[in-house]
Amino acid sequence: MERVAKGGFVEWTEFPGNGHLYGTPELTAPPGHDIVLEIELDGAKQVKAAHPDAVLVLVTAPSREAQAERLRRRGDDEAQVRRRLEVGQEELRLGADLADHVVVNDELERAAEELAGIVDRYRKGRSCEPAAGVRG
Repeated sequence: MERVAKGGFVEWTEFPGNGHLYGTPELTAPPGHDIVLEIELDGAKQVKAAHPDAVLVLVTAPSREAQAERLRRRGDDEAQVRRRLEVGQEELRLGADLADHVVVNDELERAAEELAGIVDRYRKGRSCEPAAGVRG
């Protein structure tokens, strides 16, 4: 908490329900490189506030059922799965509003290619505005 108070994190949060603290130390990308963060909604809000030019991509499971199964496969118990699903439902709604792009992680290779394409378009300086009504 001392480091948080001193501004030593670009983002940090306490995950609701389990009390675990997560954060990303303040970072500087080397010239010509990008920084990619895997963070949750509170962190994304903090990053966007501190770095308005940051590109936010929400990566989501194709369904609640798929998300629950992924949590179980990684070893979460049923109480943790329920808690994550409850938090995740609200994060999905809020995250979709905050994100510049939404990528559905239904097939790993396709989702990774979509994400790489988004990064590549921003690197090349081209507009990466989604078509009307389309996110991705």
